[in-house]
Amino acid sequence: MRTCVLTVSTSVSRRASEDESGPLLARLAEEAGADVEAMEVVPDDYSLIEDRLHHYVDDGFALIFTTGGTGFTPDDITPEATRAVIERDAPGIAEAMRAESAKHTPMGMLSRGVSGIAHQTLIVNFPGSPKAIGQLFPVIAPVLTHAARTLQRPDGERSH
Repeated sequence: MRTCVLTVSTSVSRRASEDESGPLLARLAEEAGADVEAMEVVPDDYSLIEDRLHHYVDDGFALIFTTGGTGFTPDDITPEATRAVIERDAPGIAEAMRAESAKHTPMGMLSRGVSGIAHQTLIVNFPGSPKAIGQLFPVIAPVLTHAARTLQRPDGERSH
């Protein structure tokens, strides 16, 4: 499963803070069977996020995990940029992540992350918190291989 991890953070992109979430997300993805071939950091910029998502979709990545930009501040625009790229929603993933997050803190209800499909790629938004990533990744890990395989099938091919 070719996988990309995209960290969305203006402070990390300016090297004002260290990216802890991206490397953790990459490690957890690899432990779940993903082949993390790309990691990138972009600022909280709608056009840049959208551009990079399109780039990785067009390059045939099976999975794109974003981290950061899913909260309530004015520059938290990762879900909006993701919605501009996805063609079909995969709401069960984001719903399961929010449900798990709410078990740990009521603030989990404030996460606006989305998940969806663009061509043959599954895109999932994670919060920018390493603690949240550690809590939430295990929730979706069991479905990733099946989701990627299903999306990578030739058009029209059904499982039996």
